[in-house]
Amino acid sequence: MQPPTVLIADDDEGVRELLAFKLRAAGYRTLEADDGRTALALAVNERPQLVLLDVGMPGLDGLGFCYELHSSPQTAGIPVIIISGRGAAADVLLGHMSGAEDYLVKPFSPAELLRRVERLVPLEG
Repeated sequence: MQPPTVLIADDDEGVRELLAFKLRAAGYRTLEADDGRTALALAVNERPQLVLLDVGMPGLDGLGFCYELHSSPQTAGIPVIIISGRGAAADVLLGHMSGAEDYLVKPFSPAELLRRVERLVPLEG
């Protein structure tokens, strides 16, 4: 049986690599995208069980991605955790209004990230 797939969408390569490393070490399969349009195409084609999403990305930003993802019946059920350096209450509210299930403010601990990921997409076994 395949492990759950998590799509990581962030324009910062270092952040993507760190997140992918931590998730793979925990037992998840990862996909990576450095912009919103690529991430949306991956979400439609690969149907990940979860998306980790940065707000500030070129092309299609995270909020636009989240809105488009949840507007399509094919991908509407994929949960999203926004990961952003923008931590004001208005930013968090906007993230939830765009359809995100969770909002994690940078910097964060890897343990906190994994706790939130596992809450939405538990590993089997």
